[in-house]
Amino acid sequence: MTETTTGATPRPPELRMASGVMQSLRDDLITDAFAYRPLPPMRTDGPLTRRLSPRMAGRVAYLPHVAICAMAFFVVLLASADNIGGVPVQYLVMGLIAATPLLMTLVRPVGAFWAALAATAVLSVLHGQGFTWPWSPSTFVAYLATVTVVAARTRPRVAGWMWVITVVFGTVLPILVGSSNAGEVVPMAFTSAVALLVVTVRNTRREARQEVTAQQEVTAFERDRRTLLEERTTIARELHDVVAHHMSVVAIQAEAAPYRVKNPPPELEAAFVTIRENAVAALTELRRVLGVVRSADYEAPDAPQPTLASLDGLLANVREAGLKVEKTVTGAVRELPQGVELSAYRIIQEALSNSLRHAPGAMAGVEVSYVLGGLGVRVVNGPPVGDVRPSPGAGHGITGMRERVAMLEGEMTAGESADGGYEVAVFIPVRSRPEPVEESK
Repeated sequence: MTETTTGATPRPPELRMASGVMQSLRDDLITDAFAYRPLPPMRTDGPLTRRLSPRMAGRVAYLPHVAICAMAFFVVLLASADNIGGVPVQYLVMGLIAATPLLMTLVRPVGAFWAALAATAVLSVLHGQGFTWPWSPSTFVAYLATVTVVAARTRPRVAGWMWVITVVFGTVLPILVGSSNAGEVVPMAFTSAVALLVVTVRNTRREARQEVTAQQEVTAFERDRRTLLEERTTIARELHDVVAHHMSVVAIQAEAAPYRVKNPPPELEAAFVTIRENAVAALTELRRVLGVVRSADYEAPDAPQPTLASLDGLLANVREAGLKVEKTVTGAVRELPQGVELSAYRIIQEALSNSLRHAPGAMAGVEVSYVLGGLGVRVVNGPPVGDVRPSPGAGHGITGMRERVAMLEGEMTAGESADGGYEVAVFIPVRSRPEPVEESK
C-alpha cells in the first residue's frame, strides 16, 4: 500500500518574482514611510572642512539643512512668479504647499516623497495645464529637489522606485482628468532620471568605500592577530630548547644522585626515581605541546639558542651589512637565566635589523646594563643618512619585542628619539637566587 502526501502547490517563478518586487516596494516606500528620521549634521573631517576652527566647523555641519531651507524659500518665490496677477495670499499658499515636501525631507524623507506627489496632484488642478503639466515650474523644481534629497538619504533601490512611480504618476494623472497632455511627463522623467542616477552613483561609491574601509580594518586586525600568534609560536619554539635542557639535566642528576652516596636509604632512592620520572614526563609533554604549535616546514636548529655571549658575532654581522654599531656594557657581567639572555639577544637582533632597514647610514648603539634587579637593554640609532627604501617586512618587529618582554614581566618603550632617530629601551627583571643558609654547628 502506497501513501501519497499532498503538499502545497509551488507558485510559478513569475508569481514569486512579482511577489518579491511588491515586497521590496513595501519595504522601501510603504512600511514606516513617515518614520521620524532627522537629517544628521554633515561630517567635518573632509580635506577642506578639517581646516576650519571648531566653532566654524560646527556651523558648517548644518550646511545641508540650510541649503534645503533655501531651496524651499526659492520654491515659494517661484510659485509667486507663477501666479502674477492672482491673489497674493493664494500664490503664497500654493508656494507653501509646494515647499512643504522639500522641508519634510529634513525629518521624514520617504514620507516627503508621497507628500510631493500629493502636492503635485493638488496644485496641478489649481494651476491648469502647461508645458510640463502636471508640474508647474515651482512644483517641478520642488518635486525634483525632493526626490533628489530622498534618494541621497535612502538606499539606491529607493531611487529606482521613485522614478518608476514618477513616470506612472505623470502618465496616469492626465488620463484620469481627461487631458491630452500625457507626453508632457518626458521633461520630468528625463531630468529626474539624470538627478537620481547621479545621486545613486554617489551613494553606491560611498557605500563601497565604507565597506572597503570596514574590510581593511578587519583585515588589519586579523593580520595583527596572526602576527601576534606567529611571534608567540616563535618564542615557544626557541624557549623549548632552553626548558628541555634544564629538564634533561634534572633527569640525569636525579638518576645519578643515588650513586654518589654509599648505601642510600630506600626512601631516598625512591624519591630520586620519582624526580626523574616526573622530569622525563614533563619533557615528553613539552615536546608534545610544541608539536602542536610547530609548522609543517619547521626545522629544529642545529646550534644551541644564542645568548648575550654571542652578541659580538651578531654585531660583526651587522657591521658587515653596513651599519656602524658600538656596544657598551655596564655593571658586573654575570650569568642570567637562559630565557632572559635569549630574549635580550633576539630584541637586540630585531632592533638592529630595523636600524638597517629604516635608518641606512646611521650610527647605532647597543647598551647592555647588568643591574641589581635585572637586565637593561637599550638600542638607539640616529636619523637615516641615505634614502630609505620600502621594506618588504610586515612591520611587526616591535610586536615580537613586546611579546618577549611581556612574557618575562618586563617593561619596554619604543619611539623616535630627540635627534630624529629611533630608540628601544627594555628592562627585564631577574630574581636573585637565594643564597644557601649555612647550618649552625
